[in-house]
Amino acid sequence: MELKDYAIIEGEEIDLFLDRRSLGDPQRGRSPEYKFKIRLHGSVNDIGHINMRLGDDEKVIQYIGHIGYGIDEAFRSNKYAAKACTLLKQVARSHGMDRVIITCNPDNFASRRICEVIGAELLEIVDIPVTASAYSEEEPQKCRFLWRVK
Repeated sequence: MELKDYAIIEGEEIDLFLDRRSLGDPQRGRSPEYKFKIRLHGSVNDIGHINMRLGDDEKVIQYIGHIGYGIDEAFRSNKYAAKACTLLKQVARSHGMDRVIITCNPDNFASRRICEVIGAELLEIVDIPVTASAYSEEEPQKCRFLWRVK
């Protein structure tokens, strides 16, 4: 799989800066991935991050999702994660994806709200098998959201 060079993806309020790309490691269960820093438009300070995993292996589809994000506490409640997801659509589309999976913990109501804001649909809440590499005692379940990015 060929990864593209997205130096900066600009938005109106925020921009995504490519931090690194990885071709993944199938032997270790790692998918190809882009990692971006989120910054306020025109700023040099990071306010969070967003990652885009490629491929449809079971770990991505069932437990960790294609997209993962985090916003620094001082910048929460501004829908920056939703805006970052919207900017990331072009990365998904450029890799032929018309839908992505986003997961979060069932008690992470802020992340669940982000999924609702962008129009993702809650598919189910799944138990992570104890034998799965994505399992942890602190996070034994995940909400699975489907987001159509056509």
